[in-house]
Amino acid sequence: MDIERIMLDLEKKHPGELEYHQAVREVLESIEEIYDENPQFETAGILERIIEPDRILTFKVPWVDDHGKVHVNLGYRVQFNNAIGPYKGGLRFHPSVNLSILKFLGFEQIFKNSLTTLPMGGAKGGSDFNPKGKSNNEIMRFCQSFMLELWRIIGPEVDVPAGDIGVGGREIGFLYGMYKKLMLEHTGVLTGKGLGWGGSLIRPEATGFGAVYFVKEMLSLNGEQIKGKTFAVSGFGNVAWGAVSKINELGGKVVTISGPDGYIYDPDGISGSKIGYMLTLRASNEDIVRPYSFEFPNSQFHQGKRPWEVKCDIAMPCATQNELDKEDARRLVANGCKCVAEGANMPCTPEAIEVFHEARIQYAPGKAVNAGGVATSGLEMSQNAMKLGWPKEEVDTRLHDIMTRIHATCVTYGKDQSGYVNYVKGANVAGFMKVANAMLDQGIV
Repeated sequence: MDIERIMLDLEKKHPGELEYHQAVREVLESIEEIYDENPQFETAGILERIIEPDRILTFKVPWVDDHGKVHVNLGYRVQFNNAIGPYKGGLRFHPSVNLSILKFLGFEQIFKNSLTTLPMGGAKGGSDFNPKGKSNNEIMRFCQSFMLELWRIIGPEVDVPAGDIGVGGREIGFLYGMYKKLMLEHTGVLTGKGLGWGGSLIRPEATGFGAVYFVKEMLSLNGEQIKGKTFAVSGFGNVAWGAVSKINELGGKVVTISGPDGYIYDPDGISGSKIGYMLTLRASNEDIVRPYSFEFPNSQFHQGKRPWEVKCDIAMPCATQNELDKEDARRLVANGCKCVAEGANMPCTPEAIEVFHEARIQYAPGKAVNAGGVATSGLEMSQNAMKLGWPKEEVDTRLHDIMTRIHATCVTYGKDQSGYVNYVKGANVAGFMKVANAMLDQGIV
């Protein structure tokens, strides 16, 4: 495999799409050895086919605000690969959304979904629409306009979107209402639905729960457990909220959360009513964490900073891509951090990952650690197909089992002769092999 040639060609075809290029390079570097051992992949052009999306829909989204002013945003759906199942991946509504970010997320989703062992392909979508400061009616009108284009290429056996940043239960409800009206049918075409109309129990907290289950397995390799460990967590949305909840349940202590405005350090631990307050912060739609320090005066707010300067045993970046850089990684290592697990998608820069590997501390990528969210979406799809709902305990048990198996698979493909586990390699190789072999079986399509 000539990685530099492939990357040069990709960069020429798609200039300026830095996040997309970063995600592709990471996978190529991980799978180089296994790819070269299987010449049938080269013959079938698997690499050239897997790094390009099957199709991309780009569309305008006109909507009217409460004052009668017309606005126009851009909407996207990137259907990347459906070799092992219908396209599956979230919708993100955020001003930062562009094609590069969605292609990086969709590419990552291929391998993440493959790791779950559930029949789901990879996709991603969204818009540069900013829900912050918008009324419910404005968000409803935007979602309805967005779905007027999206409905043409999705379906329960074709493409099943879900939520992501800026798209929660409210937005999924508005999107589904318009889809149902257009299609004249009630099907499981979106996941993250309300419990009263096809949703699954524990779906909102599933990504965070699954991430902590993965950390539990990482620690068990060294004969350790979550109980008594100190965690630094970034973000304060669904992923962070689910992770903080489960860490407390298993006896750990969380001392940080963060937002775009800075981070909160709470030496007493974020537990009990403080976890509930995270939901209040999210519901405010202001995307800030500073009010936490007013509500709980013993905590400290550090404006414009990230939580990776805080001493901790385990770091869980759960906010957004490239939020933890080389200097952050060095601080974590110097402060005795033993384990880093990505709750968000690609939150660590390549340079930060290199620091973790050189220090031989446990580090696991988002495509493995945060796969619990899409896994539970897959379980929601199964419940919809059977027209039933499982109790919370059954969904949680299935989620725990899936995350345990993902961890075991990563260890199988990522463990070196010294016993150190390169989870990046393990996750990428395992995810790639399943998809690549499916593509071989199905011919050049």
